[in-house]
Amino acid sequence: MKLALDNPGAMVEVALNGIGGAAVVAPQRFAAAQEMDIAFDVASPSLWSAENPNLYDLAITLVDADGKITAFIPERVGFRRFEMIDSIMHLNGARILFNGINRHEFNPVRGRAVTYEDMLFDVKFFKRNNINAVRTSHYPNQSAFYRLCDEYGLYVIDEANLESHGSWQKDGAVEPSWVVPGDRPDWRACVLDRARSMLERDKNHASILIWSCGNESFGGSVIFDMSNWFRDRDPSRLVHYEGIFHDRRFNGTSDMESRMYALPQDVEDWLKDDPQKPFILCEYTHAMGNSCGGMHLYTDLADKYPFYQGGFIWDYIDQALALGDGALDRRLGLGGDFDDRPSDYTFCTDGIVTAWRRKRPRFRKSARFISPSTSRPPPMRSRSATRTCSSLPRRSRSMSIC
Repeated sequence: MKLALDNPGAMVEVALNGIGGAAVVAPQRFAAAQEMDIAFDVASPSLWSAENPNLYDLAITLVDADGKITAFIPERVGFRRFEMIDSIMHLNGARILFNGINRHEFNPVRGRAVTYEDMLFDVKFFKRNNINAVRTSHYPNQSAFYRLCDEYGLYVIDEANLESHGSWQKDGAVEPSWVVPGDRPDWRACVLDRARSMLERDKNHASILIWSCGNESFGGSVIFDMSNWFRDRDPSRLVHYEGIFHDRRFNGTSDMESRMYALPQDVEDWLKDDPQKPFILCEYTHAMGNSCGGMHLYTDLADKYPFYQGGFIWDYIDQALALGDGALDRRLGLGGDFDDRPSDYTFCTDGIVTAWRRKRPRFRKSARFISPSTSRPPPMRSRSATRTCSSLPRRSRSMSIC
């Protein structure tokens, strides 16, 4: 544990309690300093995972030179090891599979200012519907959301607030003659500042496994520098970035091969071609209109290829605005309903739930394909068994178990 304090004569008290409140590390005091590196031995900790989100209660107390408590910080922390083993992502020694979702912070009445109740509903919805991972598309979320992911058990790709696809994608075509941030040194400081702000705020959350450099911003040396800053500052996590698919000069930007909406056959071809990295789909099965069909063509790959480690559905919630009061009048307005021109019309309604957080029919079958268990029908009965059953006396047929 690293602390930085500028309080001459002050003391820092640290204590750690385990599940049920039992003391794991009894309160210990240390002289405050500008650079503090405190280590404790915890024997056989209960490890954190989505299936078993074990958390410990860390308490940090600052006591000034007069013995007065001036600050108290409670933090729920988890023990887990996320690493690459033989080029495959592992959590606590086991291969991990992401059955994920992309989530925008959205409320049809409040816009981006979601409530705690919204966040709690979302996390419970994910757990009930076999979703075990979230990508914070495309910006860091409220801190309360990460605490809920810690508590309930969800894996998180924490994504920096960076997207510039309008600079390199013109009229739907890749045209990188002018790219931001690209290789422009004047953008480096502000890009690294966004990385630093996200990591330093969120670094203590057990649920966050991966830092993401942003979304759809092509490639270049600046984002490569951003990825290396993440690695240098936090070697306990991996780094994600999909944009290198369009700019292979800096292939080391991402620790995993990440694609959007690749065809199942294209994914399989990549997995067969001596992969050197794990593969994820950071966006797939675009949940718009009559969609989400054929999802098994992706999920079946997880059993055939260890390098395939899942994907993240696009996306969670329709982004439509309430036209009424949200209580009795629950009409929703889409693009174009506010005399806005030009407009993307229904393109903002591509969620597995409506803006009111009601499940859409298109997701019901998808939830089965990402279930942690698989059920298969029993084998067909032979004809002879069927004839035996049908040859029972008529009065006995109601008791047949065939």
